[in-house]
Amino acid sequence: MNNSEQLRKPKPYQKKTASGLIYGSRGLLLYILPLALIPASILSFVYADFLRIIINITGCAGFLFAASLLRKGLAAEAEYQDKKITLAPKWPLKTLAALLIALNTTGIALLGVGHSLLISIVFGLGAFVGMFLLYGFDPRQEKMVTGSHGYSAEEISQTIAEAETKISGIERANKQINNRQFNQRIQTICTHAREILGLLEEDPGDIRRARKFLNIYLDGAFKVTEGYADMHRKHQSEQLTENFDHVLQTIESVFIEQKQKLLEDDVLDLDVQIEVLASQLKHEGVI
Repeated sequence: MNNSEQLRKPKPYQKKTASGLIYGSRGLLLYILPLALIPASILSFVYADFLRIIINITGCAGFLFAASLLRKGLAAEAEYQDKKITLAPKWPLKTLAALLIALNTTGIALLGVGHSLLISIVFGLGAFVGMFLLYGFDPRQEKMVTGSHGYSAEEISQTIAEAETKISGIERANKQINNRQFNQRIQTICTHAREILGLLEEDPGDIRRARKFLNIYLDGAFKVTEGYADMHRKHQSEQLTENFDHVLQTIESVFIEQKQKLLEDDVLDLDVQIEVLASQLKHEGVI
């Protein structure tokens, strides 16, 4: 193995979710903003000023909704920044939050406080500029690395997302299997699969082969593991266990070979391997 191959060590693909990202206390300030409207709301109730009651309550709800949008936008931005290949967030949530804050501020200044329209608009623009300076706007461009060979970020992201869904399904089925040896082997298969996804994210030039492989073997691993878990719950069969063990060994060895072929960029040999092993899994009744 040459130096370039040694440097290219596969890293497991880590699925990023908004709930698992840490973006600190950014955006929490907006949840404090509506507190200024509480005294005004109380006074409106005391004086039975129903118009200002509606204005203050609506303003409070608007600020809270904007704060929620901003936090979701920050989470989407953190996930976007963490990935090498991804689409821009679907909705510009930070920008929408800034617009809502600006409109809310203008409305409160005009109807709640009684400023002139011009002064109220100035307050609204100031709020919008402040949101931009504090949080910026949403990323709107897809992220792509070189070597994608005509594949878009959407196609690559979709391939990774579909594969991750199948890996998660295999892990769920694995929890239903009461066999430590099988559990360890299935988890090893999932680890190799995530390393292949990591290689794909690092070098999208491998997407044609990796996509073909994942469609055949990852789908086969998912179906056979889910099927065995279901049968295992209903009744025990020594023949079923032996067949499942044999199939798992085949899938595990194939995943190891696939990962190595991707590291070595051995295109022709890999395509032959895929066709031969696909026939083998069909013979085993896995796919």
